[in-house]
Amino acid sequence: MIAIIDYDAGNLRSVEKALAYLGQETVTTRDPEVLRRADKVILPGVGAFGDAMENLHRFGLPEVIREVAASGKPLLGICLGMQLLFSESDETPGVRGLDILPGKILAIPKEEGLKIPHMGWNSLDITSGTRLFAGIPDGSYVYFVHSFYLKAGKEDIVAASTEYGSTHIHAAVECGNVFGCQFHPEKSSRTGLAILSAFAGL
Repeated sequence: MIAIIDYDAGNLRSVEKALAYLGQETVTTRDPEVLRRADKVILPGVGAFGDAMENLHRFGLPEVIREVAASGKPLLGICLGMQLLFSESDETPGVRGLDILPGKILAIPKEEGLKIPHMGWNSLDITSGTRLFAGIPDGSYVYFVHSFYLKAGKEDIVAASTEYGSTHIHAAVECGNVFGCQFHPEKSSRTGLAILSAFAGL
């Protein structure tokens, strides 16, 4: 069973629907015991970093998520959910993230002719040997919606990257049992379904 964490931060239904299409059993919950019993856990999210951390604390979830990460159970952060796995974000200075992975969330720099938020399809430069992208061709396109991006603290956790203007974006991470996608696999057509299928099969 895959548990999807509900902390009032959006995009739950689309993740549920994508996993149901793949034949996966899911439960959407904020119950710590259900999360502990799940085989795999997904932390989705859209919105602001500070508000999301406030919600996680309100529901008593940060320690449970850190427990899941430490247990070896597969954990996937999507969009804002991926950003929360890191220590801090330019979006809300002074608010501490979950601090599970090394890195920082930065604002996409303004450039002439560049729209922010970044919304649309971008191709991925995929790191070879990553489990999340097994069998997915390099250069595959996925769907992004974001104004902030990850600069990972260690290059060896970067599973895929992309470019937006002159900014090099760490688009996905993989560190042991912890995974993250800045893009939305649940909205990324066949490529996204293949990524979710790879996660479900871990």
